[in-house]
Amino acid sequence: MIPRDTYLKQLSEYIDKPFIKILSGLRRSGKSVLLMLLRKVLITRNIIEDNIIYINFESFEYSEIDTTAKLYNLVKTKIVNSQRYYILLDEIQEVASWEKAVNSFLVDFNADVYITGSNSHLLSSELATYLAGRYIEVQIFTLSFSEYLLFKQHRTKVEPINYYREFDYFLRRGGFPALHTAEYPDETAYKIVYDIYSSAILRDTVQRHNIRDVELLERVVKYVFDNVGNKFSAKNVSDYFKSQFRKIDLNTVYNYLTALEGSFIIYRIPRYDIKGKEILKTQEKYFVGDQSILYAVMGFKDRLISGVLENIVMLELKRRRFRVFAGKQDQREIDFVAERDGEKIYIQVAYKMTDTSTIDREFAPLLEIKDNYPKYVVSMDESWKDNLEGVQHIHIADFLRMSQF
Repeated sequence: MIPRDTYLKQLSEYIDKPFIKILSGLRRSGKSVLLMLLRKVLITRNIIEDNIIYINFESFEYSEIDTTAKLYNLVKTKIVNSQRYYILLDEIQEVASWEKAVNSFLVDFNADVYITGSNSHLLSSELATYLAGRYIEVQIFTLSFSEYLLFKQHRTKVEPINYYREFDYFLRRGGFPALHTAEYPDETAYKIVYDIYSSAILRDTVQRHNIRDVELLERVVKYVFDNVGNKFSAKNVSDYFKSQFRKIDLNTVYNYLTALEGSFIIYRIPRYDIKGKEILKTQEKYFVGDQSILYAVMGFKDRLISGVLENIVMLELKRRRFRVFAGKQDQREIDFVAERDGEKIYIQVAYKMTDTSTIDREFAPLLEIKDNYPKYVVSMDESWKDNLEGVQHIHIADFLRMSQF
């Protein structure tokens, strides 16, 4: 198991704090491994191993533990004294009404509780009802570019040197940890990713939301993927299907998009009016939980490269716990406005600075913003690196490896 120090450090800060710790994220993004790595951290802190209760509900060993009463009784049999116990519950959504048992663990035992789940709606809605104010959520993403480099170094025992070439590989393969623990042919790699996607669609979307028309859901998915990084609304989706002689009402589109967002297959990024300083309620941008999913489902489409690069930048901002918006400055659009703890950054993402019109299109909106927060134009140019009036131009591989923006 390769440590992912950013998440482990965050989790370590919460050990023995009086909150339930939630690790949420897309299937196979590394939540289970982080829970096992956390177990190792606890042992290094001289916690007795018998006082660490780890249960993986996707294991056949616990397949019969499917109700809150069975879960409570199982944990109760493992708690034999009044000492501090650490309860680690992996893929908790497999247990019906699990939140009642978790609530009882806090009331009845001297316990520190950690849980993982692959559906944000399941976690947020149930916890908000039973455990309001008593939980902390840590969202786990697929590997960042920096983490990918560490995984490759661990696997090959050689430190990567050409970061631009490595980024080309990361761009195509994405960040699912399983793909970077061994060498796989392209066909095998995308089969693995497609299986992950299919599992998330079936178990975290279709079954969770009782969706009957799976074929229509998958058509909505492909519309989103084909428009990654573009602004659109549920009405745009509905109108598109009408043009294809397939009727779908707005509520159905909203429900499907919400279900997909809940399973972390897609992310919705709202638009933000920079001058008016308000969040706009229409024409959001949608992105994918990992760029490899787009390729596994849609195949390679080089025309989507700008949207895929935006996708990678958006996920990096999310990993660093920024609130991310698509910016609007008068009639101009800014790809990302990101805020965190009073910090703010503005980012434009492009494939290549091919001519003066492209340069003007990317730099001009940022030059019009008259505050002193950092402003970046991010692209895949290896040689053209001019900065203009304080707006920094940087290769995306270098941008992703920055310790801070």
